Amino acid sequence: MKIVAILMLGSVLILSQACAQTTTNVPAKVKTAFAEKFTNAKKIRWDKENETEWEAEFKMNGQEYSANFTADGIWKETELEIKKSKTPTPVKATLESQFEGFDIEEVEISETIEGKIYEFALEKDDTDLEIAISSEGKVMKKEVMKKDVDDEEDN
Repeated sequence: MKIVAILMLGSVLILSQACAQTTTNVPAKVKTAFAEKFTNAKKIRWDKENETEWEAEFKMNGQEYSANFTADGIWKETELEIKKSKTPTPVKATLESQFEGFDIEEVEISETIEGKIYEFALEKDDTDLEIAISSEGKVMKKEVMKKDVDDEEDN
C-alpha cells in the first residue's frame, strides 16, 4: 500500500512539473499574437496542444474560451462553449432531422479563418458522436467516439 501511495505522489509531482513547464515555455510570438487578438483576456492558462500548437484557456467578457496558435504565432481556432438555447435555427433543424433521439452533451462555437461552425457532443444509448454543423445547417463532420471504460462501468 505504501508503494502505491509513493508512486501516486511521484506521478502527481512529475505531472505538475510538466504542466508548469508548458506555461513558462510559451514562445514570445505566440504570447504576442494572443495579446493582440484577445486584448480583454483574463486568467490565461497555457498548455501545449500538440507538437506544433499551443492552446490558451482564458476568460473574456465573463465567458470561458480556448484558442490555439502555431509556434510561429499564427491563430488557428477559438472555441467557446455555449448553451443549447443559443444554437441557430438552421443548426437546430439539422440536429432534429439527422440526429433525432440523441442527447446534446456539449455545444461549442468553433471559429477558424474559414468561419464559424457549431460542434456538438451527442449521446444515444451506446453511441457517442462528435459532429460539426455550419451556421447554414450543413453537417461538416461526423465522428463516432469510443465509449470510455469508466462510462460503461457507471451504467
